[in-house]
Formats: sequence, C-alpha cells, structure tokens
Amino acid sequence: MENKSTQLKAEAIGRVIDTLDRLRVECPWDRKQTNTSLRSNTIEEVYELCQALMDDDTANIRKELGDVLLHILFYAKIAEEKGQFDVADVADSLNQKLIYRHPHVFGNVQADDASQVSENWEKLKLREKDGNRSVLSGVPQALPALIKAYRIQEKAANVGFDWPDNQGCWDKVSEEIGELRAEVDKADKEAMEKEFGDVMFSLVNLARKLGINPENALECANRKFISRFNHIEQTAKKAGRSVDSMTLEEMDALWDDAKKRES
Repeated sequence: MENKSTQLKAEAIGRVIDTLDRLRVECPWDRKQTNTSLRSNTIEEVYELCQALMDDDTANIRKELGDVLLHILFYAKIAEEKGQFDVADVADSLNQKLIYRHPHVFGNVQADDASQVSENWEKLKLREKDGNRSVLSGVPQALPALIKAYRIQEKAANVGFDWPDNQGCWDKVSEEIGELRAEVDKADKEAMEKEFGDVMFSLVNLARKLGINPENALECANRKFISRFNHIEQTAKKAGRSVDSMTLEEMDALWDDAKKRES
C-alpha cells in the first residue's frame, strides 16, 4: 500500500468533517443526536472494533475504525455547537500530551524499553495532577472487572508497588487457591466468593508479570471452548441426536476429537 502524505490524510479527515457538518443540519436523525443518545452506540462500535481486531480481519478493522472515528468527530461537533471546544482542540490537546509524555523522544530522558516508558508515563500523569489525585484514580470505575484488575495492578507497578520477580506471583496464586479451598470446605458462600475473587486477582497479576493480557487470554479460551462445543453439537446433529441426549463420555470423546482437529 502506498503511504499517503500527512496533507492527504488531513484532507481525508476534513472531508468527513464537512460531511458530518452537513448531516448535522440536513439529516433529522443526525441533527437530534446528543452525547447521551450516542453513548450506547459508541460502546457498541468499540466492541465491534475489538471483535474485528480479535479476528485480525483487516477489512472489518478498517470499517470499524471509521465508525469509531465518526463518533469521535460527532462528540467534537456537539461540543463545538455548544461553544466548548472543537476537533482541532481535541487534536492539539492530544498532540501536546503525546509530546509531554514521551520525553525520551522529544526530550533528554532515557528509556531503554517499554516498561521504562510505562513507568515514566505514569509518573508524568501524576505530575500533571499536582498530586491531587491518587495513582489509581485514572482507572475508570465502569471498566469490566478483569480489565480493571489488570489496569489497577499495572498502575501500581509503574510506581514501584510490585513483586520483584515472578516467583512472588506464583506463591501468591498458590496461597490464594489454598485459602479458597479452605472456605469451600467450610461451605461459606460469601467467603468463597471473596477468596475466588482473590484467586482471580492474583492470576491477573501473574499474567501481567508474564507479559500476557488476561482479557485476550480469556477470550482465546472462550473461542476455543465455543469451537469445540460446536463440534460436539454438529456431530450429534449429523447423527440425528441432540446434545442433551448424549452421555458425558460421548461428549468428552467428541471434545478430544475437536482438540485433535485443531492440532
């Protein structure tokens, strides 16, 4: 693919902005949209982009990026109409932040690897807040719990609150599993739930130390399970049977067959 110049890219974005400006005036649906009405659609578009990224579907990634970009421009347009800011202000603020938070590129700070960049990033963020906000305050409360756990631990680690090596994480996982087993033996459901959460939190921390994104890992496991279970259902259907009429042994055999097909 031919690399386009910055000017051509800017002109393309400008055409979208011009189109949106016209739609905002001439289209009844576009005209009535607000930050509130668009919010749920924005969430849906981001998830559709995530799906395309997981599928590594280039055509759909391109399409879904466009949909997300539309929402970004739409919110900026609404703010412009209210006299608050416009898309140029959004871009300028982003550019200033990128330059400020990359002193190893635009300044004289040394950063030899990605972990050092992340640490510097968090320290600079705290400096921007003048110490008035906590390290973890930047983690959105509305994040799904698995992603939130990862971000919480990542931010804490960036200011030095972390196990010095992987062994500490392994030991913590073992400790939490032992505590869960103890509560299971007592059949205390509330305590079991608490300890199960601790096990998951410790596993997320281990994943982070191993350089694994737990959200991606769990999604891979979800997809693998779906693929194998679909094989069980489809095979049963071909034999004129339903899954609920099969024995566990029969399903296990088909599960193993699906695993062999994968390899």
